Amino acid sequence: MKLEIDLSYLESMAAGDNNLIKEMIEIFKEQVPEFIEEMKNALNNNDFKSLSSVAHKAKSSVAIMGITTLTEELKTLESIAANNERNEEYHSFVDSFISNTNEAIKLLDNISAKL
Repeated sequence: MKLEIDLSYLESMAAGDNNLIKEMIEIFKEQVPEFIEEMKNALNNNDFKSLSSVAHKAKSSVAIMGITTLTEELKTLESIAANNERNEEYHSFVDSFISNTNEAIKLLDNISAKL
C-alpha cells in the first residue's frame, strides 16, 4: 500500500506561508524519532498506558501532515493500549508507525524541497 500525504489541512492552516509549512514539516521530522523511542520504551516496559499516551500525541502530528491511514492506526493503538486489549498487536502497530513515518519523511522532504 502506498502512503498518501494530504497537506491540505496544513496548507489552509499556513494560509499560503510556505515557510510555515516547511517549519511544521521540520517539527514533525524532529518528533518522529522521539515518538518511536517512547513507543519502544513503553513496549519494553509493558507500560501500555504510556503507549496509549504516545499514540495519542503522535496521532495529532500525523493528522496535521495528512497521513490519514496512519492517523487511524494510531487511533486504534491509543484505544486498545488504554484498555490493555489485543496486546499481541502492539508490536505490529509500532512497526507500522516506524515504516510509515520513515516513508512519510522521505515524501515530506521532497515536498519541502519544492516549496
